[in-house]
Amino acid sequence: MTSLLIQTAFLGDVVLTTPLLTVLAERHGPLDVITTAGAATLLETHPAVRRVISYDKRGADRGPGALFRLARRLRAERYEAAYLPHRSLRSAVLAWLARVPRRVGFHDGWPLLYSEVRKRPADGHEIDRLLALAGARGPHQTRPTLGITAHDRSAAERLLRDLGITGPFAALAPGSIWGSKRWPHYGELARQLAGRGLAVVAVGGPEDGPLGDGIVDVVTQAGGRAARACGRLSLRESAALIGKAAVLVTNDSAPLHFAQAVQTPTVAIFGPTVPAFGFAPRGPRDEAVGVDGLRCRPCHAHGPPACPLGHHRCMRDLSVEHVLHAIEETGALRRRD
Repeated sequence: MTSLLIQTAFLGDVVLTTPLLTVLAERHGPLDVITTAGAATLLETHPAVRRVISYDKRGADRGPGALFRLARRLRAERYEAAYLPHRSLRSAVLAWLARVPRRVGFHDGWPLLYSEVRKRPADGHEIDRLLALAGARGPHQTRPTLGITAHDRSAAERLLRDLGITGPFAALAPGSIWGSKRWPHYGELARQLAGRGLAVVAVGGPEDGPLGDGIVDVVTQAGGRAARACGRLSLRESAALIGKAAVLVTNDSAPLHFAQAVQTPTVAIFGPTVPAFGFAPRGPRDEAVGVDGLRCRPCHAHGPPACPLGHHRCMRDLSVEHVLHAIEETGALRRRD
């Protein structure tokens, strides 16, 4: 019988769950996964996944009626186990209503609804904390993975050609659903990168289009090469494009984890959050940067919509020079043959 994993958190959380999926699939075979409508395409080609069940919890599947209907559907599948990495009452209730006999969750979730409760480590990277749900020991995959297809790569290559981007380029991801996580100096960074002969491509979702346009305007006015890919590719195609970049510079948001999955050197900018929360990149050529010494930092587990104190120094005071130095440390600015 197949096992089930329920992960309906943010896109980045879904990507960070893929090492757990890999470990579980190695033990029990590919799993079915319930995730959000937005994240479903990220997992539908993953080798550890048998089937993705889209759950539009804030849209078409909102409310108790839809929850009960999904539970009845799951009950018919007769899953032997359900893994619940997300601290979500909705997910815990869903697995319980589906009568999955073995329901494995963390102690800081809803333990009364689980049949097995695991201790979530307080420290370490989020990937390692999630792997504790499987009791993973010894060597295991510590980077996220995505099932990038040949079609995804072709779409990314085609867009780069259409945009006139050839040779090495830096991908910049200026957006975040949390307003306080957005570093305000991407335009100047892009101008300086272009001045060093590196093309710039702004990446992100459709909502990041205006930020991408601002980057392109600054670079083209300075005579450099820049393009906006925001909203022009699917999520997996966007990850494929990031995989072709010499470096990704990003806020603490989903593109950071896409880059980890495709092993692109990453400079991650942390403001209201900090790397110690467990979401920083950790590849050998990755860098995490932020403003040290601010008593108000960190201010929130995710990052509030705006700075609670009004000054946003955790982002405003992080200089372009500091970020450029971090990019240099990745090796992305070295001359390529």
